[in-house]
This record gives sequence, structure tokens and C-alpha cells, in this order.
Amino acid sequence: MMSLSNRPRYATRLNAFKTKGDSVAEMIAKVAAVGGLNAADLNYPDHFDHHTAREVSRVLADHGLALNGLAMRYYTDPGFRLGAFTHPDSTVRRAAIDLTKSGIDAAAEMGAPLMTLWLGQDGFDYSFQSDYTRMWDDTIAAIAEVADHNPDVDISIEYKPNEPRAHVVLPDMATTLLALTEVGRANTGVTLDFCHMLFAGEMPAKAAMLAARRSRILGVHLNDGYGKRDDGLIAGSVHPVQTVELFVALMRAGYDGAIYFDTFPDHGGTNPLQEARANIALTERLREIAAGLANSADLAAAQAAQDAARATRIVTSAIYGLP
Repeated sequence: MMSLSNRPRYATRLNAFKTKGDSVAEMIAKVAAVGGLNAADLNYPDHFDHHTAREVSRVLADHGLALNGLAMRYYTDPGFRLGAFTHPDSTVRRAAIDLTKSGIDAAAEMGAPLMTLWLGQDGFDYSFQSDYTRMWDDTIAAIAEVADHNPDVDISIEYKPNEPRAHVVLPDMATTLLALTEVGRANTGVTLDFCHMLFAGEMPAKAAMLAARRSRILGVHLNDGYGKRDDGLIAGSVHPVQTVELFVALMRAGYDGAIYFDTFPDHGGTNPLQEARANIALTERLREIAAGLANSADLAAAQAAQDAARATRIVTSAIYGLP
């Protein structure tokens, strides 16, 4: 169970620390300088262009950081612009699947058996552009194949409603859970991205409940935004109440994995070290509040009665100190 006595690893988006010309090793050194971050996620294949998996592992270890997992990044290859798992050309689909298998091998070699798939390029932009049945079938088949490549490596789907495509195959929690039911592999699950859930019109805590009920929560990407796009703002800076509610849901679900800060200081020129420290400080405080609410009999009674006013008073008192 995620509690204050069992603190999760805090991981971060490595590219948030990138300045022009930085190597992967230099970005890792910046992450280590934050203090409070003890893990990192790397993108495959772009973070391995000039380093082997063994070399990257050594750099992480030298800086006291663990590898949380790898994430596939198909969009860096213009050949996948029309899709990776759903590309109309079977040879391109095969290349995407084989690239994913190589990433899974790297994750296994580095001792972090988690591969996250964000399939943002797998979708469509126009009516009648695609055969929806074929696109769905190709997605299911590809996920099943990469999951079977190494059953000891977990495959996590990070859904998002759109971007870069106008519509993607896996845009929300319900669709993703339907897909994973059809995939039917034990080593699959879901990554919850706070901004993506807002973007999809979801209540993050409810989405977490569904994931825990029908699949497995394999990752949590924490950030914040205004629900119109993937803003990637400091965690808890816009939706503190919903962030606390998500933490309560994660505690009740028994999630004990890493909290990954998927934030974008580079988009607005924010100092990445200071932003990372703000992420940690706010998250620690909101998790502390959530721990006090998770077993609150008063809150449980208010929820049982669907008493919005009473529940709001209890939660806002915990957050803001209101009487």
C-alpha cells in the first residue's frame, strides 16, 4: 500500500532537464542534483542512440538513481507518422513491433521490467480515413505480441485522447480496459497520466478505481493542467483536490509503484531543478493529506450519503485548514 511509511520512488521525465547539446549522462547528472528524486525513466530508442543499455545503467548507478522503466517513442521516427502498430503498411507495423521488442530486451537487461507504450501516432484524422476494425485488430495483435516477447516484462498502456492524431485508438480508460481484456495477457496494465485523464474528461480517482478493478495500475504520471491540452504543469498546482482524491484511490488500490513527474518546465523556460523540487514538495504534502483522509470515518460516511457539502468541508479543511 502506498503510505507515508512506504514512500514510493520519485521518478522524472529525463528530457525536462535537457538543454541543447546535453548527453543522456549530463541529463541524468542534473536529475541527481535535485535531491529527492531517486529514479528516472528513459525513452527508447532516442536515449540509447549513443549509449548501450549497460552504459546507461552504469551512469544511473553512479548517480544513485534507479531505472523505473523505459517508454517507447515512435514519433521520433518519421516513418511512423501514419501509425506504428496501426500503419497501413505491414512492413512498417513489423518494424514498430520489432523496435518495441528491442526496447523490452533493453528494459530486461537493465533490471527494470516495465515498458510503457504511448500510442499517440496510432489513430486517424478524418472520417473514412481508416478501417476502424482493422486498426483495432492490428493494435490488439501488436500489444499481445510484444507482451508475449518477454512475460517477465510488464507492458503498460499510457492512453491519451489525441495528439498528435486528432483521434487515437486508445483515448480513455474504458477503451483501454476493453483492449487489454481482448489482449488477455497477465503482464499488461495501465499507466495513469493526470493531464491525460483531465484531457479525456475523466475524474482521475474514478479512472484509477476502474484500472485497479479490471486491470493493473503499472505507472502513475503526475502533473497538472487545465484540461484542454497536455499542459504538464507542477503536480497539484491547478487541481489539488482531485490530486488528493487520486492519492486516496491509489492508497485504497494498494499501488506501491513509482510516482513519475511528467512535467514540462522546458516548455515555459522554468528552472527544471526548482520545478522538480516543487513537484516533490507538493506531492509529499498532498500525499500526507490523502493518508489522513483514506481511512476517515467522517469522509466515508459523507460519501456513503453522497453528501457533497459535508465531504467538501472535510476535504478542504484537511487541505486548507478551514474550520
